[in-house]
Amino acid sequence: MAGQDIEKLIKLIAKLPSLGTRSARRIALHLIKKRETTLLPLIEAMQNVADNIKTCEICGNFDTSSPCSICSSEKREKNIICVVQDVADLWAMERTGFYHGQYHVLGGILSALDGIAPEDLNIDSLFMRVERGAVSEIVLALPATIDGQITSHYLVSKLKNSNIKITTLAQGIPVGAELDYMDEGTIQLALKSRKEM
Repeated sequence: MAGQDIEKLIKLIAKLPSLGTRSARRIALHLIKKRETTLLPLIEAMQNVADNIKTCEICGNFDTSSPCSICSSEKREKNIICVVQDVADLWAMERTGFYHGQYHVLGGILSALDGIAPEDLNIDSLFMRVERGAVSEIVLALPATIDGQITSHYLVSKLKNSNIKITTLAQGIPVGAELDYMDEGTIQLALKSRKEM
C-alpha cells in the first residue's frame, strides 16, 4: 500500500478530467520514478502557472498578461469577435491557424437544468464591447447542443438591433460535439462555411 503522501497525490491526479484512480496510480508512479526529469520540472511549471497566469480583462483568455497576447496583438482583426464557451474552445480555434480575429469567452452556456442564467456568464462584457463600436461581425462558435443553441439564440436576440453581422459555425461540427475535441480541419471548414443567423 502507498504512503499517505502518495495516496494524496493519486487522489488529486484522479480529479483531473478523463482520469480515474487506475490511471492516476500509473501517473503518480511514473512521476515518482522519474522525479528528476518529470516530477520536479512539472512542479516548477505548475508553480509558474499558479503565480503568473491571469484572466484577460477583455476576452477571458488565460495568459501571463492582461490584456492577453491575442487582444493586444496588432496583427489580429479587431472588428470580428468569435464567441466561445470556454478557454479550451479558444485554444482549439487557435490551433487551426485560420481565424485571426478577437475572442470572447463566456465561461459556460445557458442551462435551465443546471441553473445557469445570463448573469452567471461573461455576457454583459460582450455587449459592452459591441457598444464601444468597431465590431462588424460576431461569430458564434458555441456547442451544437440544445443549451448551446439556446445561448446562441439569446445572444442573437440581444444583438439584433446592433447592425452587426452575426454568424455561426457551419454544421460540419456534429450535434453534441465540443470544439476542444474537434480536429483542426473540421474547425477550419466550419469556420470557412459559417452562416449568418
